[in-house]
Amino acid sequence: MIFPSYSRGPLRVLRTLLLTASIVFLHDFHSVAQTVNSGATQPPSSSQNPVFGSVAETKPTPGVLPLSFREAIERAFRHNLAALLSEYNTTAARGEKWKQLSELLPNVNASVQEVAQKQSLEALGLRGGQFPRVIGPFSYFDARASATEKLLDWKAIQQYRASTHSETVAQLSLKDARELVVLATGNVYLQAIAEAARVETARAQVETAEALYKKAGAQLQAGVIPAIDSLRAQVQFQTRRQQLIAASNEFAKQKLSLARVVGLAPGQEFDLADKSPYEPFPIPDLESSLQRAYSLRSDYKAAQERLFAAQLDHSAAIAGYFPTLGVAADYGEIGKTPGSVLPTFRVAGTLNIPVFQGGRVHSDVLKAEASLRQAQAQLADLRGQIDQDVRTALLDLQSSAEQVEVAQSSVNLADEALTQSRDRFFAGVTDNLEVVQAQEATANAHEELISSLYQHNLAKISFARAIGRAEEGVLEYLKGK
Repeated sequence: MIFPSYSRGPLRVLRTLLLTASIVFLHDFHSVAQTVNSGATQPPSSSQNPVFGSVAETKPTPGVLPLSFREAIERAFRHNLAALLSEYNTTAARGEKWKQLSELLPNVNASVQEVAQKQSLEALGLRGGQFPRVIGPFSYFDARASATEKLLDWKAIQQYRASTHSETVAQLSLKDARELVVLATGNVYLQAIAEAARVETARAQVETAEALYKKAGAQLQAGVIPAIDSLRAQVQFQTRRQQLIAASNEFAKQKLSLARVVGLAPGQEFDLADKSPYEPFPIPDLESSLQRAYSLRSDYKAAQERLFAAQLDHSAAIAGYFPTLGVAADYGEIGKTPGSVLPTFRVAGTLNIPVFQGGRVHSDVLKAEASLRQAQAQLADLRGQIDQDVRTALLDLQSSAEQVEVAQSSVNLADEALTQSRDRFFAGVTDNLEVVQAQEATANAHEELISSLYQHNLAKISFARAIGRAEEGVLEYLKGK
């Protein structure tokens, strides 16, 4: 299967899609859209957005590697920088949850010490004839286990609950990052196939132009046509050669971009293994698509979890005004020497009542309220964005399918017109101006077909992303199911 494409105009589609993705993780993914929409000739880099970077393999595979669409996505999951950073963020969130949990669990420590000491009683304010100025030196041995535990700390409890939601946010963000990797990889792969199709089209046009140029030269030698016809055919031949050179260069650069996104080793030779013709795709129902998106989109689920975490953080901030109850205990043996120790213990319960903390709790509450309102606004905005994503994807599916049908018909008509014009020229009925015009029309028709096929296949990937099924459904949708 393949995904022929055209790269420039449809890049704006990728801009819209990546702008809407994942307010949960890597909000800097929006730079993808800005880079693409800027119209820059240089390919985007990982410094602009991690989805365009990767941790590449160290050594290339000997020979030419056949790279299918499925394998490109699987490699991107393993090597793409955005996916890796999201995975590391998940680990960090798990570590933060354990840190918050430690505040609620008992803390147990053991110590062994041998102390030699000389103490000044005068420095302690004990003066007079009945007190010596100093006592000691003396020594003792102490081996002891101690434990502390917070019996009731509502702030720590709420912070731990918030950290569990934050870990869920990170996990959902990882899934969303994988969806973005699918979108980016699919787009780059489709563009590479588009460039390959353009190279093939340009090569065929060069062969046609060369044949016409040779025929015109022969007819000029025979005195059948004027010199202008031969010169026109030569100019057309040279123009097509230039187009082939440019198309080949663009194809090579697009392969470099693809290798960068999926993490192929530098210098790795590879071929695109998939060639996809047009596969019709039934247009899904709007309402069912929206419901699927709200239930499946990882970024939407993550935004909901972020809101829950913000609510708990707000509760934890208010709990800074509440008393806390804790207990501390120790048990050990102490004596002059390890052989003369006696057991001792201490147990203490502490009720800590905040009275005045310099406005720190008030500050925490204000910040938590701001974060909560931000999370509410982001969730509402994302819900509206998902609605726009789904509607846009459905419109693109409908439009691109119609464009493919029209473009295919135009190619057939243009090819037929070129054949007739060439036959008329060979028969001496007309000059080759008509042939040149027919060649231009054929080139434009093929270009439109490549572009429309790309847009249709990209629309399928975009729809899969819009409803939250890019990772699971992209290959299925590209097959037309």
